[in-house]
Amino acid sequence: MKKTKALIFKCASCGHEEPKWLGRCPECGEWNTLTETAAGPRRAAAEGRSGEAGRFSGTAGPFPLSSVDPSEGKRTGSGIDELDRVLGGGIMKRSAVLLGGEPGIGKSTLLLQAAAAALTPGRILYISGEESAGQVRMRADRLGLSPLDRIEICCTGRLEDILPILDKVRPVLIMADSAQTLHTDEAGPAPGTVNQMKFCSYELISWVKEHDAALFLAAHVTKDGLIAGPKTLEHMVDTVLYFEQGGNPGAYGECRFLRAVKNRFGSVDELGIFIMGDQGLQPVADPSLLFLVRREGDFPPGIAIAAVLEGSRSLLVEIQALTVPAKGSISRFFSGSIETGRVSRVAASLEKHLSLRLSDHDIYVNIAGGIRINEVGLELALAAALYSARTNIPLRSKAAITGELSLTGEVLPVRRLGVREKTAAGLGFSLFTAKDVKSAITDLFR
Repeated sequence: MKKTKALIFKCASCGHEEPKWLGRCPECGEWNTLTETAAGPRRAAAEGRSGEAGRFSGTAGPFPLSSVDPSEGKRTGSGIDELDRVLGGGIMKRSAVLLGGEPGIGKSTLLLQAAAAALTPGRILYISGEESAGQVRMRADRLGLSPLDRIEICCTGRLEDILPILDKVRPVLIMADSAQTLHTDEAGPAPGTVNQMKFCSYELISWVKEHDAALFLAAHVTKDGLIAGPKTLEHMVDTVLYFEQGGNPGAYGECRFLRAVKNRFGSVDELGIFIMGDQGLQPVADPSLLFLVRREGDFPPGIAIAAVLEGSRSLLVEIQALTVPAKGSISRFFSGSIETGRVSRVAASLEKHLSLRLSDHDIYVNIAGGIRINEVGLELALAAALYSARTNIPLRSKAAITGELSLTGEVLPVRRLGVREKTAAGLGFSLFTAKDVKSAITDLFR
């Protein structure tokens, strides 16, 4: 008699398996998600593949590190300098990059522009599960992209259709838009679940690592600010990039900031700056004037210019501070561009060492242009802005301030002072720092 396959019950939400049906999944807590399916070994998406596959499947034995070709670690340019900066110098072979951001922020635009401008020799596959081929072509024409001959498009999110296309085309670069549209029958009947995204993403990542290719995978960010999943794909990829919405610095247009929160092949301190316009995302090579508000005459009270570093790039940013009497017994801090804990610590140092009462005031802090800064070199400028706002006295003009403020009131030295000084001098500012906050405030408000 033919042996009957055993049956199991798999959760359509998280993929948890149980030998019998349950009303509620014990893993994720969802109700009525366990469905009956045949048990057995999971289908290997890369079954029958050869070449470099043995290196990653574990079938090959150990080999000396000296026998590895050093050229395997070389990068190729994406054709977009700001993207290369954040990636650490270019696209690494056998790498998977997760690009997260809010819907409509420009993820699809960046992927399409990178596909058209990529310096990687070979074929490029654009997988679109959200838009039709006609819609993608309309976007490419609107952006003025060329050439388009090497970009091949596949408008499906079904894994069973994508994998044969990959084996046939053998692309060197894959753009998948987006992770939420990927689905397979093996991961349950409901598309868009965590289990679907993890399963399909793993199969694509395995394919690129076995075929000397690279993968860019777009993913939406939820209302909680997390990559939809939530964040379950970050540990599977090599690099995680976040697209952030910036302010509107006048004639320059809308800013987009690209940051790396994980990068196995480079630094996570670099910042990519783009301007969203009619021609898509335009890289900003020299953002020196981007975050400075143009004014005639002296600065109003509460304004200070900080010379900061973002990765290898020096920027001048305008810190804006406002203090108002607290309406309740407890003062509050409002800051979207600088960490609130840092603002409260700088305010406490001013109150301790300068006897400037701030505990009965609400404090509002902002950076012009909407950029977030985490570098310690802005702390002295933040202290000067808070002092100016509280005393209603404007700072000395044309001073770019830098320095880390300690709890003892000392101003600690920061790295790469020469680069900051050169940037400040190029914009008509003089770099200012001091030994302690008391002497700094005395000199700045002289």
